[in-house]
Amino acid sequence: MRRQRPTLIAVSTLIAVTLTTAATPANAHNAAPPDQVTALTAHQADGYTTLAWQPVDGATDYQIERTPVDADNTPTGTPTIVGIWRPNRQINQQAPTFADAGYNPGDTFQWRVRARTGTTEQPYSEPVTATTTAPWGNPTTPGEHLRTGWETTHAAQYTSDTDEYAYTAAIDALSDRVRVVELGRTVQNRPINMLVIGHPTPAATPQAVAATAPVAINCNVHGNEPGDREACLIMARQLAFSTDPRITDLLSHTTVLIVPTINGDGRANNTRGNSTGQDLNRDYSLIRQPETTAYITMVRDYRPVAGYDGHEFGNSRAGDLPMLPPRHQNVAQPIFDQSQDMIEGHMYAKGAEAGWWACPYGCEGGGNVGLSEETILRNTLGLKNVTNSLLELRSSGGQTRPDEGNTANNRRRKTYSALWTFHQFLDYHRADRADILKARSEAIETQAANTGRLVFRGSRPIPAHPAPHPGDSPPPLDAPPADLILDTPPCAYKLTDAQYNGARTDGPGGIGTTVAQRIAAHGWKVITIGDEHYVPLNQPERGLIPLLLDGKGVEKLTDGERVYPTLTGRRNGPLTVTGFTCADDATINGPVTVRAGAALVTTATTISGPLTATSAAGILLADSTINGPVRIATTDTISIIDATIAGPVDLSGNTTGTDAPVLAGTTIRGPLNCTANSATPTNLGIANTVHGPRTSQCAAL
Repeated sequence: MRRQRPTLIAVSTLIAVTLTTAATPANAHNAAPPDQVTALTAHQADGYTTLAWQPVDGATDYQIERTPVDADNTPTGTPTIVGIWRPNRQINQQAPTFADAGYNPGDTFQWRVRARTGTTEQPYSEPVTATTTAPWGNPTTPGEHLRTGWETTHAAQYTSDTDEYAYTAAIDALSDRVRVVELGRTVQNRPINMLVIGHPTPAATPQAVAATAPVAINCNVHGNEPGDREACLIMARQLAFSTDPRITDLLSHTTVLIVPTINGDGRANNTRGNSTGQDLNRDYSLIRQPETTAYITMVRDYRPVAGYDGHEFGNSRAGDLPMLPPRHQNVAQPIFDQSQDMIEGHMYAKGAEAGWWACPYGCEGGGNVGLSEETILRNTLGLKNVTNSLLELRSSGGQTRPDEGNTANNRRRKTYSALWTFHQFLDYHRADRADILKARSEAIETQAANTGRLVFRGSRPIPAHPAPHPGDSPPPLDAPPADLILDTPPCAYKLTDAQYNGARTDGPGGIGTTVAQRIAAHGWKVITIGDEHYVPLNQPERGLIPLLLDGKGVEKLTDGERVYPTLTGRRNGPLTVTGFTCADDATINGPVTVRAGAALVTTATTISGPLTATSAAGILLADSTINGPVRIATTDTISIIDATIAGPVDLSGNTTGTDAPVLAGTTIRGPLNCTANSATPTNLGIANTVHGPRTSQCAAL
């Protein structure tokens, strides 16, 4: 059951609103006319103003009017209805708010609000006047003075690719908190850059960054949806140079990874897809394109624990900020629950305070959106045990923002609403870091146990915007058909060498990377015995592996052969493993020896005796118990997850190359020694419990 949690973290002074007081109206001490809005306030934040007022009994909706004024509060333009507040905008009906963002930041305005009963307009409130918040950063302070092309043109133009590179390079040069790294290149050879941001400096290597439980924001996968990208560039400046205690606290407890433009070719050409026409948000599992390969490789190396993925949505009836968690049914329940908590428990509540209309993607006539395709980043990340959400910015002003026929005003609302969302994302991670890490650990251990059915397409249900809004529509449910369900999961998939290393033609220009290269980019363990390659399912991304390697896969890479357990039940006496042996729900009463070139894969298995492997092809143990010492030496592939070992453990001289041995969430009732392994073992951020000294490469595990 999804937990109901209070929202505890306050918005900081950087993005928090500041009460704007207006002159006391002349009739303030007189009784207000019937049905007149009262107690109107205007609070200023980055790029928007939160208007709040006392609700009027029986009001159907409210109209928000804005008028530009000069320093003497004399109107300099025409009063304009810029907003319509309707009950389905927020979860708290007794405290109506509206975030007005369609203006040039730094200008001064007067606002009034009036209720409507049906189509009958009630009297306007008394006006409030305020000067809005100028773009962040002192123009005379180095670093803070930087501005994007979008800001300098007052939203008339989006930031170009060359301006982006210059802007991010300047941030890198002027701030010790920032390091810009190139993840890869687009098809047309544009760099795919990522800002790595931490305080006082970011960790030096991907492995060190991973240890900080980083968060990742993917800002622009569809080239013609650049609003989130502009928000990311502004936020990068704020994170790089702000002295706000909230910012320095956030960056002292995590690392923020910002990829402004994964689809540089599409952005330069203002096209949805990349230069080959590929919709990159339908390629994060298949990784046929260099752009998606770069991002997925980043996820493998930097291991973000939470993420947001920015888009725009062409539905004028939808909310300001439609959001959606990973819905694929193979996503572990803790990750789905944590993602929903981030959206419903935090974003909906904070949106109601700030005046933004957050809702499920597809709310109000969204159509066939937000389904379970594993190729979509939010689903891919969920299957990779990342708490995350899609963010859609409504691309037009819609019925609730009638003044956004003005292009610049429309762009400002989109960008500043995204900026608000991304800052709230950071606040959520700061407040709920422990819960996020717990959900991730539970998900990894659950996946590695390889239990339960596999679904090849099928989504979890998403409720409509919370009550009292029964008229809003949730995203549709794509329930899995019977032929896309595998009730009994295999132990592994076996690929021939032709399948694994053979040439592919599904990439740009008819040239694709091999299945081996793509599996490596995903970071999956592979056991090679002769010319056969086994991909076991008792590893963290168990829910994604079959979608690419099983014959039932809807968008698969190849038809791998299912390999089922060869050892179950009770076995008495010593066991010598040759070839590929898979044990599931087995009890082995005796010592186990894995011969050179052989492999052992276990789940829910107990071995009463020592386990020894020398020059083995692979050892993958999950949810298993070994009542004796474990010694693994000069072995190619190693993963031990959620195991209990009643004895010493020694991992020495293992030849895994860059594929680090995994030892995660395991209890060892004895010493742990790791020496001369070709890659230092990792715990995937899940600490082990060791009742004895930890030495050499495993000292920190």
